[in-house]
Amino acid sequence: MPSDTGAPRGPYGFLGPEGSFAHAAAQALAEGAELVPQATVAEAVDAVRTGEVAGAVVPLENSVEGSVPATLDELAAPGSPLVITAETYLPVVFDLLARPGTTLAAIGTVATHPHAAAQVRRYLLARLPGAKLIPVGSTAGGAQAVSDGQYDAAVAPAAAGPRYRLDSLAHDIADNPGAVTRFVLLAPSAAPQPPTGNDRTTVLTYLKDNHAGALLEILTEFAARGVNLTRIESRPTKGRLGQYCFSIDCEGHVCDARVGDALAALHRICADVRYLGSYPRRDGQLGEIQSGRTDADFGEAAGWLDRIRDTGTA
Repeated sequence: MPSDTGAPRGPYGFLGPEGSFAHAAAQALAEGAELVPQATVAEAVDAVRTGEVAGAVVPLENSVEGSVPATLDELAAPGSPLVITAETYLPVVFDLLARPGTTLAAIGTVATHPHAAAQVRRYLLARLPGAKLIPVGSTAGGAQAVSDGQYDAAVAPAAAGPRYRLDSLAHDIADNPGAVTRFVLLAPSAAPQPPTGNDRTTVLTYLKDNHAGALLEILTEFAARGVNLTRIESRPTKGRLGQYCFSIDCEGHVCDARVGDALAALHRICADVRYLGSYPRRDGQLGEIQSGRTDADFGEAAGWLDRIRDTGTA
């Protein structure tokens, strides 16, 4: 049974095929459940929305390349609402894989996911300057395609080598060693899990109109309540040029008074706020909550205001 996710037993989808980093993340987040590979992030998300799977594990952001646009866009797309119920972090180590007997001089095509390609660009330019880079849906998918004879080599996890009968021609070829990717488990919208005391909340916010200080208004609602943001970025809404929504991660849980109050304020000032889940945080500890921002402080302040309204005196 998956632990700490609040989700039912699978099956669970993941950005496949087997041997991908997402496969390893799914094994960690949905331990013991049946796992079903999906060719793309869009297909993984659609499988959750149609009920084909109970949830899906997809990459959200990388320490080198930033967020994964396909995941952000799918979370913002029309359809049944989804929430993040869990996250995990995996070190990302790439190998250059090829069929047995292949030499570097014989490699004319290299298949891999665009995010992986961006992390090994210097290596490929230095060692394989004439090779054509082929974008594929996942790193393991590239390895599988090499095994099938479609391409000469793949940039993929070392674990994909034995799985697809490939040799590693070079290990740990990333331009920036120590990269980490954050994976999340998506599930159909449901009541949030209880707070753990070290949580993260994710939302999408849409501006009512584009005006001076619009982003500052959003940030102020968090800052005024002492809610720390761990990620914020803009994505086009797929409508008119210049229209953007903001994908935001913040410390805390929607059931925390300061976080709930901030989200309620955003609901007042934004055209739309899409709640994408509150879930246990895996990359660090929640910072100290500022004086005046604890749940007890919010409760005391609400009692004070009620007394004023009821009796005219505190």
